[in-house]
Amino acid sequence: MQCKISPPKTNSPFSPPRQKAISYQFEAGQWDRVIDYVNKELFEKPNEFYNLDKLRKAAAVDHRLGLCEILEKISGLIPRFKSKDDLLEKEFSKFVADYKPDEAEAIPALKTYFKAHATSDQIRHNIDSDELIDLATNPVFTTKDFRAVPGKYRTLIPEYIKDYVSLNQFAA
Repeated sequence: MQCKISPPKTNSPFSPPRQKAISYQFEAGQWDRVIDYVNKELFEKPNEFYNLDKLRKAAAVDHRLGLCEILEKISGLIPRFKSKDDLLEKEFSKFVADYKPDEAEAIPALKTYFKAHATSDQIRHNIDSDELIDLATNPVFTTKDFRAVPGKYRTLIPEYIKDYVSLNQFAA
């Protein structure tokens, strides 16, 4: 796993004597080693019984956090965890940058479709299996929403999400 960040501030919480082994690696930005150390030396120990699931629950965010993001927050490199919507906006911005839709008026419909497809197993199933009648009663993404999406994007967005978006990050 690669964290795309700069080394932390020197007053990092990983600097106390208890974590001297990790301090140098943390300050040097050697994230693979830091994550390996946390997994082997800090998680599931009798004194604390820390693990990634407990840290995720303690963070109480609306999506699945990775250890790298938790370490970034602990070290003060990020002020807060991104919300699921922040992550979806970022992924949609990448899509728009890659495909540059000509239909500016369709952008809101594309965004709604993108977010619904990325976050809902049921909507993905309905669209992938061509069971569009089930969208008529869906409170998140309706048949009307689907019709607002220009035809070429109805297949392009699901393909893009399948190829470039990690759906695991949107699980709660």
